[in-house]
Amino acid sequence: MWCADAMATGHYAQTSQEDEEVFQQKHIPPSRTLFKDRFETRKPVRLYQGADRLKDQTFFLSQISQDALRHTIFPLAGLTKDFVKKIAAEAGFQHVLKKKESMGICFIGERDFENFILEYIERKPGSFVSIDDGKIMGQHKGWFTLTLGQRARIGGQVDPWFVVDKDITTGDVFVGPTTNHPGLFRDTLQTERFHWIDEEPPVELVRTQMMECHLRFNNRMPLTPCTVTLNLDGSVWVMLKEPIRALTPGQFAVLYKGDECLGSGKIIRLGPTIFTLQKGQNCMSCPPKDTNQQQHPEPVN
Repeated sequence: MWCADAMATGHYAQTSQEDEEVFQQKHIPPSRTLFKDRFETRKPVRLYQGADRLKDQTFFLSQISQDALRHTIFPLAGLTKDFVKKIAAEAGFQHVLKKKESMGICFIGERDFENFILEYIERKPGSFVSIDDGKIMGQHKGWFTLTLGQRARIGGQVDPWFVVDKDITTGDVFVGPTTNHPGLFRDTLQTERFHWIDEEPPVELVRTQMMECHLRFNNRMPLTPCTVTLNLDGSVWVMLKEPIRALTPGQFAVLYKGDECLGSGKIIRLGPTIFTLQKGQNCMSCPPKDTNQQQHPEPVN
């Protein structure tokens, strides 16, 4: 049961409403019907990037509900991380300032991710396979311990190899010899039913079925221009202006229009890689073999 007027959080983000407006709202119980009440005239609250773009955390809030956002205050909305540290120093919180910033998964800590996973999931050994020629390069402990784009630890290999693709049926993990191998780059993805923070797709997208905006699937990556197509089932197809590295099913595609975070959807399907497209082009450019032409052996010198 909701027993507070609002909740304050330390995320670097901001909304379209003033803090005072949060406390002036009337509580409306959640609808028990399948469809939204069309007679409800409340103006939707929008989620915007914080003033500190380097520390912006709207990516992590992209699945927030409209009701939760309506009752949330972001005290750090207009502040930068450096200014917050200055305030902390003046307040005497030196022990906080000395703590290293965590970039990993907070509940794992300093432990090795592979070892952490293998504490809970049984090992399923498989092969590292070269995406270029099908050669077996080594063995791994389980495809689920590896993610696309990461460096593969292959025993006996001096040069670095990187995870390009995975076959969860055979257990094979395909690797490429460079961090920017074309097998890591794609420009198309589909999400599951998209979560719009506004609860409804943008008017432009509904009217034309297409919309220009920006995407990120990792909170530290730059925003990438894209075109979004709305499907009848509520999912979206995203066409990126430029191929990006290591798109991964299961991660979230977060969309932005200007400073506004529109929402997000889990990636469920990927388009072909640049490597696959290049192979297809090479096959099309090869002259067809004439199977009816008689084959003559080369003369022996």
